[in-house]
Amino acid sequence: MKKKSWLLWIFALVITLGGSYYQRLTGPTKPYRGKVELGETEISYRLIRSFPRPTDAPVRVHVEDKDVKGYYRFKRYPSHDDWQEMQLERQDDLLVAYIPQQPAAGKVMYQIYLQKGDQMEKLSEDPIIIRFRNDVPAWALIPHIILMFFAMLWSMRTGLAALFRQKTFRLSLVTILLLITGGLIFGPIVQKFAFGDYWTGWPLGTDLTDNKTAVAFIFWLIAVLRSWKNPYHRSWVLVASVVLFLVYMIPHSMFGSEIDWTQEP
Repeated sequence: MKKKSWLLWIFALVITLGGSYYQRLTGPTKPYRGKVELGETEISYRLIRSFPRPTDAPVRVHVEDKDVKGYYRFKRYPSHDDWQEMQLERQDDLLVAYIPQQPAAGKVMYQIYLQKGDQMEKLSEDPIIIRFRNDVPAWALIPHIILMFFAMLWSMRTGLAALFRQKTFRLSLVTILLLITGGLIFGPIVQKFAFGDYWTGWPLGTDLTDNKTAVAFIFWLIAVLRSWKNPYHRSWVLVASVVLFLVYMIPHSMFGSEIDWTQEP
């Protein structure tokens, strides 16, 4: 039995690590990467989509060829602004665009163009959207990340316990406690530091991170109450485990805090 339990923990850990890796590869704040050929030179680039205030956001492209120049255009998003254009600044082997800083949750869309002779290439087919945020202190961010990771791990292990007809109550209780502290306590604290609001999900906003945490909590609350009455309860525990896994797969920060510049007088 102990061997089976350890195997289930290992399986749960593998699933959780895979989910965490997937989240790092997705989402609206992950840098946009790509390559472009300019003449006989292949240029790799990384365009940032999130930046901490209170400075302009430097977007750097490594280009050793001094004959390569370029410009960038930008405007606030969403807004009725006209596009503004500025030349890229050469700093040794880098061409740098400075995206003007915005208040926390303010967004800017930008596009970079490189030119050598008569050849012009843009680094993204569509403009990149960058969101500005405030710094979040480590004492708030690190516990949030760790607790949410372990909430997912315990959720997976609890679901496997239900699947293999093991006791589920204690595992369910630990899962919901981790979810409460990581998602409903430290989550809003992180949100407040970064964007100035504790909660931007329903009914106050459309932040999927907040909404998915609330949905997962509701399902796990039902699962805990059911497994409290029956330590071997399976159905709601399995459902709650699947729900948390699915919401975990939703890219982080989608439909998050955003200043709507179109509402300006």
